[in-house]
Amino acid sequence: MQTLETIIAFIIIFGALVFFHELGHLVFAKRAGILCREFAIGFGPKVFTYKKKETVYTIRLLPLGGYVRMAGEDAENIELKPGYRVGLIFDNEEYVTKIILNNKDKYPDIRLVEVEVIDLDHKLILTGYEEGEEDTLKTFTIHKEAVIVENGVENQIAPYDRQFASKSLGHRFLTIVAGPAMNFVLAFVIFVLIGLFQGVVVDEAKLGELTANGSAINAGLKSGDVIQSIEGTEVSSWGDVQESIQKNPGQEIEFVVDRDGKTLEVPVVPQEVKRDGKKIGIIGVYPPVEKAPIKAIQYGFTETYFWTKQIFIILGDLVTGGFTIDSLSGPVGIYKSTEEVAKQGIFTLMKWAGLLSINLGIMNLLPLPALDGGRLLFFVVEFLRGKPIDRQKEGMVHFIGFALLMLLMIVVTWNDIQRFFL
Repeated sequence: MQTLETIIAFIIIFGALVFFHELGHLVFAKRAGILCREFAIGFGPKVFTYKKKETVYTIRLLPLGGYVRMAGEDAENIELKPGYRVGLIFDNEEYVTKIILNNKDKYPDIRLVEVEVIDLDHKLILTGYEEGEEDTLKTFTIHKEAVIVENGVENQIAPYDRQFASKSLGHRFLTIVAGPAMNFVLAFVIFVLIGLFQGVVVDEAKLGELTANGSAINAGLKSGDVIQSIEGTEVSSWGDVQESIQKNPGQEIEFVVDRDGKTLEVPVVPQEVKRDGKKIGIIGVYPPVEKAPIKAIQYGFTETYFWTKQIFIILGDLVTGGFTIDSLSGPVGIYKSTEEVAKQGIFTLMKWAGLLSINLGIMNLLPLPALDGGRLLFFVVEFLRGKPIDRQKEGMVHFIGFALLMLLMIVVTWNDIQRFFL
């Protein structure tokens, strides 16, 4: 049962992180006028497909990534050359709306044309000889949203002004950076939700939730009691309360508390426990929390900032050798960590999701080939030199980078398998 819960939690968390990351790319690509052919969550065979307007939304079998397939970014599978014999379907204004490549007998209203010249990028024309009028070279205007049909599958054409490369440097930059940015936004929202529903710890001399069978509840203390003093020493913060309890393991100490306007004296004996080789006292009480929108928003900002800073510190240690590759975790390690975190409750699991979202955002911003940060680096170079780098050269760099990342993923995954299963 625990394994099933872990699998479900892992899929939901990874799916959410990938969904919002790719959603950032999709929204800004569409705002820039780029034709987005597919919005995919996962890799491998499709398990769900839904098409809305010009974009196909898919969920694929392996929930370990995703992508937005933008026109001009992927090599088009369909290529039309002079000499091809195609079928054309027109609208009422004589624009070509469909170009049929095969199975033409299924379309009774098509006009057959042997292609001489075709331009689907700029002029949007097809010049050729129509069947029955082979002596006359005709030019047909193609609709900007026309589709090419092969084996019954329609693929919308992408005029140059709908392709990624045609957009301004600013639009391309925003389209790519929006993915990692959405991961930071998602983390912020998760932390805000935690603050709203679990509450935000406040540094007040007040008792929060009490644990069952703890020293506090057994002594008669209650959640919400305002602590005025401990062993005759006034306390004004949760830090003061915690310090007084921890330094008196196994010894009776007197709490003076305010409860509903009444002052009460309650003796409590902190339970003795060992932490980091030292004996300290605990009484089974959580710090006070406050559930307020302003506090939750502040908590969202502070947690996002704190974990972002921590991850950069770890990256710095990795560069300087203080953090080795053996310490890195891949999907297997993240799954095992999720298994442990899930045992601690929904809010701990949510915090883990927020941390993973920040981690995904930062990793994608690293200036490495095949990552979003690598593409952004090429945009910076383009800005500095005043013209883009040759697309074939850039593509080769990304291909090599992707291969190296896959190699790193294999090494990290093997380390995880050895660590947890061998």
